[in-house]
Formats: sequence, C-alpha cells, structure tokens
Amino acid sequence: MYYTSIMILCWLSLGALSVLVRMNSHLSEEDRRLLWLTYALVAAAALAEWIGVQLSGRETAPHWLLRAVKCADYILTPMAGGALMALMGLRNRWEKAMMAILAVNTVLQLIALTGNWMITIDAQNRYVHGPLYPVYILLCLAIFAMMILQFALYGRSHRQRNRTALYAVMPVVLAAVALQELLPDVRTAYLGMTIGAALMFIHYAEFAQVDSDDTIARQALQMQLDPLTGLLNRYAYSQARKIYAESERLPEDYGAFTIDINGLKQINDELGHEAGDELIKGAAECITEVFKGSQAQCFRTGGDEFVVLSPDTDTVRAYAVINRLEYLAGRWQGSFGQKLSMSVGFALERNNPGFNAEELIHESDLAMYAVKADYYRRSGRDRRRSR
Repeated sequence: MYYTSIMILCWLSLGALSVLVRMNSHLSEEDRRLLWLTYALVAAAALAEWIGVQLSGRETAPHWLLRAVKCADYILTPMAGGALMALMGLRNRWEKAMMAILAVNTVLQLIALTGNWMITIDAQNRYVHGPLYPVYILLCLAIFAMMILQFALYGRSHRQRNRTALYAVMPVVLAAVALQELLPDVRTAYLGMTIGAALMFIHYAEFAQVDSDDTIARQALQMQLDPLTGLLNRYAYSQARKIYAESERLPEDYGAFTIDINGLKQINDELGHEAGDELIKGAAECITEVFKGSQAQCFRTGGDEFVVLSPDTDTVRAYAVINRLEYLAGRWQGSFGQKLSMSVGFALERNNPGFNAEELIHESDLAMYAVKADYYRRSGRDRRRSR
C-alpha cells in the first residue's frame, strides 16, 4: 500500500508537470512535446513496474503477463532517459549512440520475453532477475554515462546559475536508481525520476525565461540599429533626444556633431544606388572608427545624414574629431571609384551654456550647413544637383 501511495503521488506530479508545461508560454512547441513525452514514458514505465510488483507472488497471475509488464518496464525506463537527453537538443554522435543503445535494449527485451533470460519466475510466482539482467544494467549505465556527458556539453551554452541547476538533476536520479538496485525491497527509481523531471522543468522554465529575455533584448537592439550601416537609427535618435529633453541641463562636456556626405546624389545618378550605399557605409565606418572606445552615440538620421552625441567632448577634441574624419575620408576609396567627402559641424555645451539637446543639435546643424556651403563654393559644384 505504501508503494502504491508513492506511485500515485508520482503520477499526480507528472500530471501537474504536464499542465505547467502547457501553461508556460516561454517553451517552444518542440520543447513541450519532448517534455510531455518524457513524462508519459516515466509514467508508463512506473505503471509497468507497479503492475509487476502487484502481480509478483500472486499464484493466479499468468506468467506471460508478469513477463510482459517487466519487459515494458525495462524498455520504457531507458527511453525516459533518452527523452531527457533529447530535451537538450544536441544533435551529435552521443545522441545517435543513445538511440542505438535504446534500439539494442528493445530488441534484447523482446527476445528475452520468450524465455527466462531477463527475469525468471519461481514456484511462488515471484519474478527474480535472470542471467541477462546484468547486460540490461550495463546498457542503463551506458545511457546514464552519455546523459552526464550530454549534460556537460549542454551546460556550456548556459550561464553559471543555469548550469548549476542543470547539474543538480543527475545526482537525484542516479541516487534513486542506485538505491533501488542495491537495497532489497526499496522502490525509489521512479520517485527519483519524477523529482528529476520536476527539476528539469524548473530548469527549462528558468532557461526559457532567460532566453526569452535575451531575445527581447536583441530585438530591442535590432529595432534601434540601421540595417545598412550598423549605426543607431532614427528611432534610437528620437529616443535619445527624449531622454536628454527630460534632463534639466546637459553635462558641461556634452557635444553634438552633425555630419553630411557631400555629393551623394551625384554618385547615385552617375554610378547607381549601390555605389551610393557603399559611400554611406564608408562614411559610417569612418565615424565608427573615430568615436570607437568613447561614450558617444552615433546615429544615421537620414539618407546621408549622421548625428553623434558625445558626453565627453571639449573644443580640442572636437577639432581632433574633424581632422580625423577628414583624414579617414580622404583615404577611403569605393569599389566604383567614388571618393568620400563629408561636411562636419559641431556645437558644445560649454560654448552654449543653458542650451538643451535640441538647441545644441540645431546649432551643430547650422555649423555643418556652413561647412557644406563653403565646400560647394570652393568646388564650384551645383549643390542642388550634387547634394
């Protein structure tokens, strides 16, 4: 009766886990199916062992039925371990080896069902281990060894806290199975497997939550990135301006740079938009190189327009930035033969005390347009046609 009570609790726990899996929105459909399959195999194997225990010693129980339920027990128990291994999603040679061992064990059990090789039944109609039972134990140990190896490989892709929770599952299952095999009349294997299944669900629920959070963070970042240049996009620029607008005052060393490519329209008209896109990417690469390692935020705000918001800029550094940009642009050469020229304007908070971010960026715009006008005046090109 005590063993029956334990089994009922195990089945109820597996049922509750199945409901929790269904309710967890962070799990993929594939993970749900594998978890349900694992629980079903554990429940079915536990049921087969329970029936075997109930039939053992009953003189009215037919021998074939006792052999059949023990055969099912010995087939389904390793399969539950295989399902746990499949949950890790590692498609490698160890998983293939696991499938091969499960197939060998299934064939072995079906063959042994015809004789007294896996279990023998004594005069009191009780089953005892047969001569091939050690082979079954060796196959189970091989499965456990591969599971431990897979757990170690699987844990490498997890954060430390997830790995710790993951590794804590195996000792529980191993201890429960070992106690049942080493101690007479002790039935702890399926209790341990049920606890292990619960711990695996806790691990999966936490890992799925972390993975979901990471996915959301990546998507949020992608929403703010310009696909052509990899710089922050117009949306991110608007968000940054909102943040600075909420601040009472800008930092003293705050600076804004406005950058515009010279002659992009002419490049698009003469060489095509692919050449124009390459020019834009070249400008972005120069901007990224100049501000690399700083706290500056670099935005592509339009077709050929860029804004850099830098919290650590003074006049000397601002002119150094312009000189460096001009140097890198002068060295840049496109695959279509196009050259890179940029007009750069800047404005600093220290030179415009009391300005908010909008006013400082507007001042930077005015400076950039003055530089651009000078560029077209010196080059003798029609700004309206060259842009």
